Amino acid sequence: MKFGVGQSVVRKEDDPLIRGHGRYVSDHAPAGLLHGLVVRSPHAHARFKIAGAAKARAIPGVRLVLTGADIADLGHMPCTVGVPGQKMIVPPYPVLASDEVRHVGDAVAFVAADTLDQARDAAEALEIEWDALPHVVGAEAALKKNAPLVWPDRPGNLSFEVTFGDETKTKDVFAKAARTVSLKIVNQRVVTNYLDTRAAIGEYDAARDFYTITLGSQGSHAIRDVIAKRVLKISPDKMRVITPDVGGGFGTKLFSYREYALVAVAAKKTGRAVKWVADRTEHFLGDTQGRDNITTAKLALDDKGRFLGLDVGTIADMGAYLSTYAPYIPYIGAAMLPGVYDIPVCFIRVRAAYTNTVPVDAYRGAGRPEASYVIERLVDAAARDLGMEPVALRRKNFVRPSAMPYTSATGKIYDTGEFAGHMARAQEVADWDGFKKRARDARRHGKLRGIGVATYIEACGGNGPETATLKLEKDGAITLLIGTQSTGQGHETSYAQIIADHFGLRPDQFRMVQGDTARIATGGGTGGSSSIPSGGVSVSMSAKKLGEKLKDIAADALEASPRDLEFSEGAIKVAGTDRAISFADIAKRPEATDEKLTSADAFTPPAPTYPNGTHIAEIEIDEATGAAGIVSYVIVDDFGVTLNPLMLAGQVHGGTAQGIGQALMEETVYDGDSGQLLTASFMDYAMPRASHMPDLAFETRNVPCKNNPMGFKGAGEAGAIGSCPAVMNAILDALWRSYNIRHLDMPATAPRIWAAIEEGKRSLRM
Repeated sequence: MKFGVGQSVVRKEDDPLIRGHGRYVSDHAPAGLLHGLVVRSPHAHARFKIAGAAKARAIPGVRLVLTGADIADLGHMPCTVGVPGQKMIVPPYPVLASDEVRHVGDAVAFVAADTLDQARDAAEALEIEWDALPHVVGAEAALKKNAPLVWPDRPGNLSFEVTFGDETKTKDVFAKAARTVSLKIVNQRVVTNYLDTRAAIGEYDAARDFYTITLGSQGSHAIRDVIAKRVLKISPDKMRVITPDVGGGFGTKLFSYREYALVAVAAKKTGRAVKWVADRTEHFLGDTQGRDNITTAKLALDDKGRFLGLDVGTIADMGAYLSTYAPYIPYIGAAMLPGVYDIPVCFIRVRAAYTNTVPVDAYRGAGRPEASYVIERLVDAAARDLGMEPVALRRKNFVRPSAMPYTSATGKIYDTGEFAGHMARAQEVADWDGFKKRARDARRHGKLRGIGVATYIEACGGNGPETATLKLEKDGAITLLIGTQSTGQGHETSYAQIIADHFGLRPDQFRMVQGDTARIATGGGTGGSSSIPSGGVSVSMSAKKLGEKLKDIAADALEASPRDLEFSEGAIKVAGTDRAISFADIAKRPEATDEKLTSADAFTPPAPTYPNGTHIAEIEIDEATGAAGIVSYVIVDDFGVTLNPLMLAGQVHGGTAQGIGQALMEETVYDGDSGQLLTASFMDYAMPRASHMPDLAFETRNVPCKNNPMGFKGAGEAGAIGSCPAVMNAILDALWRSYNIRHLDMPATAPRIWAAIEEGKRSLRM
């Protein structure tokens, strides 16, 4: 099928976007629009009083000033998931803090004015008395005895503690092991940076007592339900949420934020539309951040290098409040810690800490990149300690295909996987055997060269059910209504390919409606690489139902049995003849009611899918400066079934770029003394550019998924999961070869590498 599953169809969404005809939230300007501004705390922890609200309200053009007291009737921002088996005590997360702030950027007031400058004048006119309180930055510091408390009722700043596995058996294995390896690893905090910052427009229809919020999100329905039911305390049928074009989400736009409730309240109180758009620094101060784990990992091995047991302790920083999915992220990450290895027993302990910082939540991969980073760094450290090649140690300990389905020591059931196969292919593409010669050549030119491998597996694709509704239109096109939300992935093209498989339609004969709770009854949104594994299967199931209905109509028109009919390029014909009826003519038939031209179905995934793969990075380090550059990068992935090779490569490239950014330069830094966010703009927070990205050699070695009817495994997060450990293992390979440097934490900046080299030189001289 020319446009069907497996073909490299060019994205149909791109034409308006590259011509500047996209419609993002900031492009919308309802009549009488007011501009909103959030007033934020300059302190990490403080009590406060607002005394100058009346003065601010009197400024010309200012239509509204809201403080915590003005919206005391609203509910708190909820944490919607917990950790299974744990009694979660969720501290209050107010829409506006009323008397105490707990991180720099905490919201204390909201202003709406005719212009943004007038709103800024009002914010500056507010007289706020601050009484600074002791604060704590960093999860390890927060859990220390006598650390300042973020919440007075959370002793020791402990949010929760959860364990996996068998502690007794693990201790016994370690006691009897021939060799143990230990490594302490920091997975630093990072900030999600998408093209368009978050924005929201609130409108209120007093006659209907009805709200409309236009916002950039990864799913309109979940945000509507939270803001309506949990915060505004109204029925969701009193609110419509619309998501137009979105320039990236990466997990961070899944969540409900304070500003969405604030623009709704402001619209009702002023009787006018109210628009809020975050500037980039406000994004750093107000949107959830990612990662921020400190992990001590230990591996037990026998005298032949076989893995016997895994012991891991992780401290996860939650920030000051529990965001939407925050507790679940380190939990699901911990469950993936055994990775692709046959490790018989494990014991994993996760402690989550409150700190006086911006809340932490899901960021591309949501726990799985953190887990992959731990196990892949640990396996490389074990290989160095044993004097083995890292690929040889991996190959010895991979879960074998013959063991599938395989149940990990944390209870994950891998349905398929040929880990040694894709690693071998990646080595072949990377010319692994020729590396030593390349390393010698580089050394002669003052460069240190290293090669690093990471083999990963993740659990995803389990979100659902997702309902897909298809309708044949009068012009012969098919419209899909679905609750997934594209934030740049190319859903309209992907779903069009699935429709093409069923009906033979060209992409321009297919339309998609997303991001509108008034037109789409339900929706799970987009997250966890589930849109195609869940939504795509729903589209296929719905297409099959619609096809049966259309054949029934066509059978009457063609005076043939439905069994003798087939689809062909937007028409139905009698097989083996030239007798046919177009979709447009079917839609005009008198018996073609809306019910007969419409179908709906939903797929509920029976289990997660398990994408897996190998990344190999080759790097060069300038010994004089510590600057590292990637000279070669190879990826071989198993995504089950490839829907569109062109778009798949784009997804993998994007995720890999984010991982490379974290490995080499990205880091969120808070000052321990003041609690200030020191990296609150692109002047201070480094982002990868095109010059940092090598050419990526990418291919697939797919094994169809047994948990998914179409064989899909999901691919949206994979690049971010394999890249950090591959790059860091390459850097450590170079440093170990020359200076016996065993460990370095991300980001591997030039000053950090240079300092490690100097320390390595001193150690060798001693």
